[in-house]
Amino acid sequence: MYRFLLTRQWVIVTLLVLAMIPTMVELGFWQLHRHEHKVEQNALITRNLKADPVPVARLTSPGHTVPRSDYWRAVTATGTFDTEHEVVVRRRTSRDERIGVLVLTPLNLKGGGTVLVNRGWVEAAASQQTFPKVPAPPRGEVTVKGRLKADETTSASGIKDLAGLPDRQVMLINSAQQAHLLGRPVLGGYLELTDPEPAGGSPETIAAPDDSSIGPHMAYAVQWWLFAAGVPVGWVVLVRREKRDREEAAREAEAAPEPEPATA
Repeated sequence: MYRFLLTRQWVIVTLLVLAMIPTMVELGFWQLHRHEHKVEQNALITRNLKADPVPVARLTSPGHTVPRSDYWRAVTATGTFDTEHEVVVRRRTSRDERIGVLVLTPLNLKGGGTVLVNRGWVEAAASQQTFPKVPAPPRGEVTVKGRLKADETTSASGIKDLAGLPDRQVMLINSAQQAHLLGRPVLGGYLELTDPEPAGGSPETIAAPDDSSIGPHMAYAVQWWLFAAGVPVGWVVLVRREKRDREEAAREAEAAPEPEPATA
């Protein structure tokens, strides 16, 4: 009755079904893990943004790699901006997706040490070889607040650290790179400025990370699992339809009148 399942066509279909089921189940778990990671990251962002600010030197030091648990941690720093060694970070977008640069200014800390401060976004100059017009930071000693971020690297960001860039232009925010250029130690990571607000709204400060959206990953996980459940159901439907069609064809063949013998 079901001997047709041993034909080459049906063996291939059955093997394909058997391969699709575990693949779809695994894809569902992959999306579930992405959902769990997003929920965990949102909780981390919320917790660190709401935490009481601490001096940046408590969480990082020269050569220190900022751990994920300290990403977006609220920190403070008191010192004097070093505009002479200010650089811009190329090919960065504003809040409304315009391409420009980020302004990266060293802050020489009161009591010693230097931390990099991402003061925000400004428009790039008409020529990529030209240093853009950058509003000056506050003069004299100032206390700033911001979010602690880890150093950017090519492996983590996918951004290539190009060689031969114009003077005072970089592709990545990296404390080791800037320490080499400055000739003095720089605290690991950098501070993403939130306060004080720049006069006139420029540079445009970086928006706080989104800690509310969880994305569609859970819905995708459920979809993959439904597909996995539907594949064997579809296989059974096809098998029964094939069986019915073959039985109908056999009955029609039996009911067909036999051809009359040929006459001489």
